[in-house]
Amino acid sequence: MMDTKDKSIVCIGAGNVATHLSKALQQKGFQLQQVYSRTEESARTLADTLGCDWTTQLTQVYEKADIYIVSVKDAVLETVISQLTHCNPEALYLHTAGSMPMEIWKGKQKNYGVAYPMQTFSKQREVRMEDVPFFIEANTAENLLQLRKIAENLSPKVYEATSAQRKYLHIAAVFACNFSNHMYAICEHLLTTHQLPFETMLPLIDETARKVHELSPIEAQTGPARRYDENVIQRHLDMLMEEEPQLAEIYRLLSQHIHQYETEKQK
Repeated sequence: MMDTKDKSIVCIGAGNVATHLSKALQQKGFQLQQVYSRTEESARTLADTLGCDWTTQLTQVYEKADIYIVSVKDAVLETVISQLTHCNPEALYLHTAGSMPMEIWKGKQKNYGVAYPMQTFSKQREVRMEDVPFFIEANTAENLLQLRKIAENLSPKVYEATSAQRKYLHIAAVFACNFSNHMYAICEHLLTTHQLPFETMLPLIDETARKVHELSPIEAQTGPARRYDENVIQRHLDMLMEEEPQLAEIYRLLSQHIHQYETEKQK
């Protein structure tokens, strides 16, 4: 049987996930055959890094690869998938989307699955792929085994998850990552508006993240909302209402929800 690493891979997409995933695969000895992106700059940049071919036309995607990994925006995923039917019918086809079902492949390919790396990726920052949890799913036991072998080459943290479970993983990840990062953006806005440096918040941000390695998030919660210090909360709301009424509403809702969690915990 052909070793998994001997199989050729085509990467459909050249964004953040595709860039990190394809580079990690190559570093582990996998053969990257081609990169597709709708923009020439993105396709060429990633292909030059990998030392492989590239294209901006789905009709020109290499037809004889063994594995096709699709990492594109959810909004165009189904459209892209429908344009790969000219490629190897025996290949394994994967997408990497957290919130899109595996069944999006059904009726279009014979062998398919999902490999969802749950991490925040930016091209400007390196990521230790061995720390990234991969959630996998495939349409047959044989395809799942092949997918597991691929994922375990990248990370020891490989878990099976259904499409339904993965949807909740994605929602949870949005709260943990995207929403928390937006809180940092609000923090930076408030500080810079009043001539204060954002860097002063970094020790607080770092310690908050470190604490949940040892405590549950509910146990790690501090602040006026947890104590339900109404005087402090109201002063903050009054200050925000004067200049930032939208932020006042966010502050009110979050404080209310934190207090609700704390109250339920004590029951």
